[in-house]
Amino acid sequence: MAKKVLIVDDAVFMRMKLKDILEKNGYEVAGEAKNGQEAFDLYQSEKPDLVTMDITMPDVDGIQAVKMIKEFDAAAKVVMCSAMGQQGMVMDAIRAGAVDFIVKPFDTDRVIKALDKALN
Repeated sequence: MAKKVLIVDDAVFMRMKLKDILEKNGYEVAGEAKNGQEAFDLYQSEKPDLVTMDITMPDVDGIQAVKMIKEFDAAAKVVMCSAMGQQGMVMDAIRAGAVDFIVKPFDTDRVIKALDKALN
């Protein structure tokens, strides 16, 4: 059965790119959110196997959203997505409970490796 992934990014283009990569590699997209609050709400209703989470978003950022999701479900698997030069924020995300991170622009092989690793 295909693993369900929730895509969280405030940029429509990034969500489309990630959705394309995931669907071409056998993943099912459980939903898309443009900020951390939407991500948390969707996580509760969809219960995806994994979340890809942008760090910098309006309203509720990715790090806060990871904390909210992990508080709701300690077993949640979240892979952060960050632009170059956000290493400090990536470390904050890992401390908040993220299992890995992928760098934008997305490299298909790196995305799939990170998701496979997080799920196994």
